[in-house]
This record gives sequence, structure tokens and C-alpha cells, in this order.
Amino acid sequence: MIASSFAAPLCRMLLIELPRALEEYFAYAETEPTRKGRRFSITLPFYAGTRLDRLQWWYHVSPAEELMFEGDGVTVFRARATERFRRHIERWLANTQQRLHGDDAIPRISPAAVPASAPQAKIAPDSAASLTAKVVNG
Repeated sequence: MIASSFAAPLCRMLLIELPRALEEYFAYAETEPTRKGRRFSITLPFYAGTRLDRLQWWYHVSPAEELMFEGDGVTVFRARATERFRRHIERWLANTQQRLHGDDAIPRISPAAVPASAPQAKIAPDSAASLTAKVVNG
């Protein structure tokens, strides 16, 4: 397990509650190749309530990159893109305070439970009014 930041292990424990590794829910596809190379996508389908939605990650492999790594360039770039997509999903879940969970083939997304011990940032009404007055009056 590679942790890209101090929050990554916390995100995996609290925000991703799946019976299998997150990558096992990804769908991989390739579009028509062009002169500039090959384009690929990675898709994570999920249910938000009753609506089916998805997150996608696109990446490109040029002909030169395809020949890299002793001809395994596509495999290496796919692994790198998969890792980046996984980290992106973890950050997205943390930033939007959601969690990915479920035992079905397509996971569900719902609001993350906020721990009772988490401090709540609140501004008292009188200090909010004085802050507004300072901003308006300069």
C-alpha cells in the first residue's frame, strides 16, 4: 500500500468501505487510436441514491511511450493512471464528505458520517455581523 499523503490511509478506512479493492470496480476501455497515439479511459460506476453515475479518468499513450519499458509501455501507463485515479477518488470523497460502500457489483455513494468528537466551526451571530460590517466598511 502506497500512501501519497498522511490523509490517504484515513480516507481508505472511513470513506471507502468495499469488500474488494477499489481498483476491482474499475472498467477499462480504449477509444480509436489516432496518429498521436492511443486514448484510454478508466470508469468507476456508482449509485447515488437510485441514480447511476460515474467517475472517469482519461489518459493518452503516444507511440514512443508505447515502446518504452521494453514494449510494456501501455501496461506501465495503465498502472500509473489507475493509481492516480484511485488517489483522485480518495481526495474527492474526503473533499465532498462522502463515502463509497456496498456489497453489490456497483458501489453506492452517500454522505460520510461526521464523528461526534469532530469540532464544528461556528461563528457567533454577533461576530459574523461585525465581520460583515468590517468587510463592507473596509
